[in-house]
Amino acid sequence: MKSLFSNRFVGSIIRHYLRYDKENPFIFVATILAFLSVATGVMVLMLAMGIMNGMQKEFEKKLFVMNYPITLLSFGTEALDDRLIEHLEDKFPELLFSPYYTTQVISKNRNFVQGTLLYGVDIKRESQINPVFKQALTNQDNNDTFSIIIGDALAVETNSFVDDKLTLYFSEQQAIGFGTMPLQKRFTINGIFKSGLKNYDKAIAYTTHEALQRLLDRPTTSYDGIHIYAKNPFTAIEQIKPELPAGVIAEGWWQQNESFFAAMELEKKALFLVLLLIILIASLNIISALVMTIMSRRSEIALMITLGASYNEVRAIFFRLGLLIGGSGIVLGTLLGLLGKWILDTFDIISVPEDVYGTNKLPINILWSDFGMIIFGACVIVILTSLYPAKKAAQTDPLMVLRNE
Repeated sequence: MKSLFSNRFVGSIIRHYLRYDKENPFIFVATILAFLSVATGVMVLMLAMGIMNGMQKEFEKKLFVMNYPITLLSFGTEALDDRLIEHLEDKFPELLFSPYYTTQVISKNRNFVQGTLLYGVDIKRESQINPVFKQALTNQDNNDTFSIIIGDALAVETNSFVDDKLTLYFSEQQAIGFGTMPLQKRFTINGIFKSGLKNYDKAIAYTTHEALQRLLDRPTTSYDGIHIYAKNPFTAIEQIKPELPAGVIAEGWWQQNESFFAAMELEKKALFLVLLLIILIASLNIISALVMTIMSRRSEIALMITLGASYNEVRAIFFRLGLLIGGSGIVLGTLLGLLGKWILDTFDIISVPEDVYGTNKLPINILWSDFGMIIFGACVIVILTSLYPAKKAAQTDPLMVLRNE
């Protein structure tokens, strides 16, 4: 019965202190500001983390396509040949393989010149693992050995269009009279792809195996590398490694861009800590509002203690009052954050340059882990900021206060 009476008493006093006081209107205003400040901090933190996650996911999706899930490379005498591909296809029938050659070239059309990384690929195999490449093909059954697929940005740089001729200059030399000059060959543009990442669209082009075999005397059964498509590359790469000969390594797309994603993860953590400080500063308003309430209600607090209220009950009144203000702010901030996410997902309010970010719409993705960290961090801050005013109220000396009153 004592516990029930105590809770009713504490609850009634809290409701009393939350009402608007005509004699001290600034205290009510400070309470509302503390409530709104916490709500704003939680909302901003949710949206900021959601945008960071959304941008990271968007980059991962683009890089996953252009860098391929897994790539096999040779750093020894062992060759990446058809026998290795056949062995891996038998061992892992769920995986798709696309062997390739690669070389650096200079692309020229009219007076426009641009450096390019040229891949020699099997058209059908590459189409199976690269949807961007497949979509760009204007004629998948084209038997022209010297056809080429280029990126949208490269097409703009060289002022090229489908069916145009694009001259490629190789680093290999060819004899001309009594001297030599760089090997050059005109290719027919068979398609223009657009991955959404300008640096890739400007620097990468695809041609056929036969083109590089004939121009650069590349072997017909061994390759510079093998691109592999896997639904779960993190698991597949560990299964593939024991099957590879010495000198051949398997590299995942996340390893090829390790520094980039490490930088994004560091930026995300720094942003979380900085925005969490906003909630901390907002919670300081709770301290100021409660301290002002205590100072203006000193006589009431002294009277309550004189009439039998315990110091624990006084402490509970102001501690729960702080939790109520801060907790309500966290709930409102969460609702506003979810509403902001829905608005950004539904309406094209904020546009971003597609050639820079890979998308023209601001992506937002709030992870459950980040949401939990935000709520946990905000709750810890609110609890800590409610302790001091509660302790201060419980230290009220009723004799001193009533004597001065």
